Amino acid sequence: MLLPIIAYGDSVLRQVARPITPEYPDLNQLIANMLETMYAAHGVGLAAPQIGLSIRLFVIDSRPMFDDDDGNPPPPDAEQGVRRVFINAEMLQNTGKVWAYTEGCLSIPQVREDVKRPSDIVIRYYDEQFNLHEEAFSGMTARVIQHEYDHIEGKLFIDYLSPLKKRLLQRRLERITQGDVSVKYKMRFPPQPRKR
Repeated sequence: MLLPIIAYGDSVLRQVARPITPEYPDLNQLIANMLETMYAAHGVGLAAPQIGLSIRLFVIDSRPMFDDDDGNPPPPDAEQGVRRVFINAEMLQNTGKVWAYTEGCLSIPQVREDVKRPSDIVIRYYDEQFNLHEEAFSGMTARVIQHEYDHIEGKLFIDYLSPLKKRLLQRRLERITQGDVSVKYKMRFPPQPRKR
């Protein structure tokens, strides 16, 4: 089932999400719905706060970022994308070279800016069967994970921008909050104050 994606300005995007247990209601269906929603919106990650749930759950599929347009297989040492479910994730290390890449977010449509992040991470998390993992990721997949991890910590990619860049984006962000944006996926916008 496709779920509406929460737009910038909703307070749920600024909350530190709470852990869940294996008994969380309809967890497998929720994960399936999140993946379906992410793919329908052409995203590579989606966190539970983006669908209105302040819980420590996010999904990623970074494989589309490594598709080779010419149809040739990648070299054997090339970084490969992954599809993963992260539950109750805890970032253990952010290391390596800090590099900039243009990021966007399904909750902040039509805004893309360069964000600097470290190239390597180690993260501890539970998968959808609640098996515990401690895993290292690098490059583009590490970036996707860091972006989604930020969501469960109440952070957004625009928080990494300079004060000047944030001021320049302010009007566009206000329009998103007000629902003045056109996207090809369902969104839910924050309630607007009533006019007197």
